[in-house]
Amino acid sequence: MTNIFSRFLKDESGATAIEYGLIAALISVAIITAVGGIGDKLKTAFETIEKDL
Repeated sequence: MTNIFSRFLKDESGATAIEYGLIAALISVAIITAVGGIGDKLKTAFETIEKDL
């Protein structure tokens, strides 16, 4: 039983997958934030152009 438990503690393959998942999630949040900010600026720019026409 202790042999199985020690192998379980030494296995890091699941931790690597979780780390990659967290990195992907952080990158996604950064992209969503950037696109949201650019979207607001574009909306304002198009509304200004529409008023001028």
